[in-house]
Amino acid sequence: MYHSGMAGLEGRQDSLYKHASLLFSSSTPPILLFRSLFKTLRIHLPKTSCSVVRGLYPALQGAMASKRIAKELRDLQKDPPVSCSAGPVGQDMFHWQATIMGPADSPYSGGIFSVNIHFPPDYPFKPPKVSFKTKVYHPNINNNGSICLDILKEQWSPALTVSKVLLSICSLLTDPNPDDPLVPEIAHMYKTDRAKYEHNARTWTQKYAMG
Repeated sequence: MYHSGMAGLEGRQDSLYKHASLLFSSSTPPILLFRSLFKTLRIHLPKTSCSVVRGLYPALQGAMASKRIAKELRDLQKDPPVSCSAGPVGQDMFHWQATIMGPADSPYSGGIFSVNIHFPPDYPFKPPKVSFKTKVYHPNINNNGSICLDILKEQWSPALTVSKVLLSICSLLTDPNPDDPLVPEIAHMYKTDRAKYEHNARTWTQKYAMG
């Protein structure tokens, strides 16, 4: 009886995986997709099969993230943001590299900045991890490349996209936020000696982003 019951449960689990895969490979809008998925769960799984649902959830979550990331890539290729480009590193859709051209009206003008983008398994419900590979002299970007930007933290929304994030970073290069600094000494210089700040930023740009 035990083995027979387990075989039946495994069969339902396999059927659920196949059904979920078909859902995530379609063009179904996310809200309708989840409604269909929950209906599938109710049909295929007994009430006592919570462990199956828990085991299946990460795979379904990853499939949802992959679907969203693939759509963003298509949209970027179709309508790339000004002065930015981005795409996957090799075959890894969860790791992208972006390029940002230094804004013309900033001390970063003429620089080409590389940016790493790592998507979490529960994207877009959690923000991507975005960091500069190229060194930048900026009050909101530290030596590790970490970026202090509200939409990458508490202001993140699933409605945001990589394209919007890149445009926000370009805006941050043009208009730093010294009141929420990641590097306090640079923020202080920005406020008290703008000419020296711009000189240092241009020097770093020439040294690290023009080579």
